[in-house]
Amino acid sequence: MATITVADTKQRIDEPQAIEQYLAPFGIWYENWPVAGRLTEDATAEDILAEYAPEIERLKERGGFVTADVINVSPQTPNLDAMLAKFDKEHTHDEDEVRFTVEGRGVFWVRPDEGSVFSIEVESGDLINVPRGTKHWFHLCDDRQIRCIRLFEDPAGWTPHYSEDGVHGAHPPVCWGPSYVDGQSKVKPVVEL
Repeated sequence: MATITVADTKQRIDEPQAIEQYLAPFGIWYENWPVAGRLTEDATAEDILAEYAPEIERLKERGGFVTADVINVSPQTPNLDAMLAKFDKEHTHDEDEVRFTVEGRGVFWVRPDEGSVFSIEVESGDLINVPRGTKHWFHLCDDRQIRCIRLFEDPAGWTPHYSEDGVHGAHPPVCWGPSYVDGQSKVKPVVEL
């Protein structure tokens, strides 16, 4: 289930209806789809798109999307750091960014025109959209793994338009996995001064 954290106040929202209500004024959709038992561990991109075809078709109608694909990112992804560097800086797109998280975890940061920067930590089952023109950036969680269905209005996809503000630098990743909780991580989640 997703979790919203408001940067200025540290307010955390993790109840589905409260998440929907918080995001709605920003034009951001939030849904949580059932995932248990729908896919096998070795499901291909085609298997995923076939299993979620009814949900994808509904979203296509709702948002004018024409195509969907599956992105699979893991520590073994070639040039992973270069790929992630494209998304961890504040940017906008000319169309909505829509993601349904099949497995894994990540954090979308949003800087609305009015109000505080907030993060949306997504995990398996969470669907969000980031509306066109919305300033945002993305971090993977500590296991650096996520698999998502993406929807596009243009079959060629979208291009990021980077902001010069550098706001993203003031908001480090906030998503810490089980290795931090059980003390197994070699990286400290808190910077000591």
